[in-house]
Amino acid sequence: MDIRQYFATVQAVIDTVPYAAVDAVVDALMQAAQSGNTVYIFGNGGGAATATHFGCDLAKRTNVDGQPRFRVISLTDNNALMTALSNDISYDQVFAEQLEPLVRAGDVVIGISGSGNSRNVLNAITVAHDAGAVTVGFSGFDGGKLDAMVDLPVHVNHNDMAMVEDIHLMLEHAICEKLRALRLAAAEMPVVAELNA
Repeated sequence: MDIRQYFATVQAVIDTVPYAAVDAVVDALMQAAQSGNTVYIFGNGGGAATATHFGCDLAKRTNVDGQPRFRVISLTDNNALMTALSNDISYDQVFAEQLEPLVRAGDVVIGISGSGNSRNVLNAITVAHDAGAVTVGFSGFDGGKLDAMVDLPVHVNHNDMAMVEDIHLMLEHAICEKLRALRLAAAEMPVVAELNA
């Protein structure tokens, strides 16, 4: 596939994005911020990178004077703990073990899995459900098991992992930009493009 064809395919996949599902995620995140609940995000490989990026953008990009800041933790970012849990327990439990003592009812838990079948993501979603958290799943391919497990599935219907990961990252940016706009409106501040952001 050449570069032009790649981007043409990405555009075609963008046209299938489930916007109602994405709006529901925005609503859940707004509610979490307003109520002081915590957002947890995690994934593997490219999904881990998106989780880190999502956590960064929720923590910084959405900040608006007079609006409550997001309480957000990316479970992919503590390398020492990740490797200790992998070595001593199981890689299948690296997110569930981190989440179990922290997650509470009303928190938002976002699992990212291109295949929708990553065991460590599914195990953490089970922990989140048991705690009464709102669960979100970003998936691709056929959605795997993740789509059926979560409250709010965001399924990118494509079978190329690179493109699924591209769209997941774009959705993360779009969600954070929407959250920022909503929070600026709530604070009655103008929405201004920031070229150096």
